[in-house]
Amino acid sequence: MSLYDHRRYAQSFPFRKKDRRWPDRSITIAPVWASVDLRDGNQALVSPMDSQRKLRLFELLVRMGFKEIEVGFPAASTTEFQFVRSLIEEGHIPEDVTIQVLSQVREDLIVRTFEALRGARQAIIHIYNSVNPVQREQVFRLDRKGVRKIAENGARMVFHQASLHPDTAWTFEYSPESYSDTEPEFAVEVCSAVQEIWKPETGQKVIFNLPATVEKTTPNVFADQIEWFLDHLPGREHVTVSVHTHNDRGSAVAAAELAVMAGVDRVEGTLFGNGERTGNMDILTMAMNLYSSGVDPCLDLSFSREISDIYTECTGLPVSPRHPWFGELVYTAFSGSHQDAIRKGMASYRKKGGFWSVPYLPIDPEDLGRQYDEVVRINSQSGKSGLAYVFERDHGIFLPPWLLPEFSGHVQTESEKTGSEISSSRLLDIFRTRYLDTPPEWILQGYEVESREKHIHLQATVGKLEKRTFEGKGNGIVEALRNALSKHISRLPEIDQFTEQALSSGTRARAICFVRTKSTDGTCFSAAGEGEDSAEAILQAVLSAVGRGSHPEALS
Repeated sequence: MSLYDHRRYAQSFPFRKKDRRWPDRSITIAPVWASVDLRDGNQALVSPMDSQRKLRLFELLVRMGFKEIEVGFPAASTTEFQFVRSLIEEGHIPEDVTIQVLSQVREDLIVRTFEALRGARQAIIHIYNSVNPVQREQVFRLDRKGVRKIAENGARMVFHQASLHPDTAWTFEYSPESYSDTEPEFAVEVCSAVQEIWKPETGQKVIFNLPATVEKTTPNVFADQIEWFLDHLPGREHVTVSVHTHNDRGSAVAAAELAVMAGVDRVEGTLFGNGERTGNMDILTMAMNLYSSGVDPCLDLSFSREISDIYTECTGLPVSPRHPWFGELVYTAFSGSHQDAIRKGMASYRKKGGFWSVPYLPIDPEDLGRQYDEVVRINSQSGKSGLAYVFERDHGIFLPPWLLPEFSGHVQTESEKTGSEISSSRLLDIFRTRYLDTPPEWILQGYEVESREKHIHLQATVGKLEKRTFEGKGNGIVEALRNALSKHISRLPEIDQFTEQALSSGTRARAICFVRTKSTDGTCFSAAGEGEDSAEAILQAVLSAVGRGSHPEALS
């Protein structure tokens, strides 16, 4: 039998809870966020952070607005112990921030942990032990009573050590590890036993943290388990209930969101979901999910690039370009239809205002410090609207609709040739080569225009090396130039399309003009001309189109 055989695994069946209430709720306030980047996240790194990098990440977390930060496992090593001491002794912890540390349920480790926290204004001491059947039977070889006793002994040790350090405001946290794989009634039994020792009803702050240590079910099952726990825990009103989800099935964020809907107060997680195996719950994603729904996440994520850069510098881990909300490409559209919708949606929003509502953009990228030049980018999959958007945005040029299909074809050919994205500056280069660059003998050197007897009289000097003068009259400047050229060129093409546009305002406004000519055999040539005013732009555009028709090899 092949090892790749689904029959080797037992199916997961839903937790049987018929009175679930969480599906009818929505999240209206953010939970208490607890970052575990410096402990849980750090222990999952190939190269754990040194003290300098841990401090840099700690300062970032503080700046983002985290009020509870797990800073290490101080009894695990001298490095961990000294980092906690440096935070306290060097005054790095703001008054409104509470540090959290983790310890196994062993007396020597708990004593060492309290030594590390000496002098802290406030701290969370977090202990845990596994309570699920698999670990009870295979690892500890204990029955329920023996496992509950481990938790009770740990609770007593913590309570005693805290009494020896009365100057610190203590919060006690207990995690029944692998809660989601544990019989619900036994999890409540163990937590109730711990609660009787810590006595939160007397004012002692207590957190019960419920981990999905290894994610094995769909998020709705976890939500049912959480709601059941909250319904059956005696003295629920006296304690904070937290969750710590993992991403083995890719649903850590969803599980945490549904757990909040089920009634928990607090969520532990990490930046970008760093953690063992597939990682922890990604606080950035969940916080931005709230933000995009109009709920204050109580975290400042507006400097997203800096957050990503510091995270990568400290952990050595990259941020996926498709990471929700923070990835480099998540606000970028290459698809032509998407670009068209974004362009029109942005124009509508600027005009009407109100709640943000733009196709394909769930939030305004500027909220996270992103620029609009990242929204639409050009490759072989892009369409005409994308080109129009980029030219309007970056160069102030509104390409006429009749020119867009032709120009789009040139850009697509270039992108397919290179197999890569076309930058905004490269687009402008292509545009100049195709439409603005003029054969030397057709460059406008100067002109004079007079209005006589209801006609425009034009004299234009043309040619960079060998100058020629063209004179003519007409009802407008275009007709005057065409009549002047017809004296020297047989079968002068007709002007098929004509569009002009001011590039800036003022008495010396620059302008651009777009022209397409059509010869008797149906051949078309498009060109553009720039000038200090519209007359100069128009004349140069017509001359360029005629010159390009005379020198088609210039386009090859």
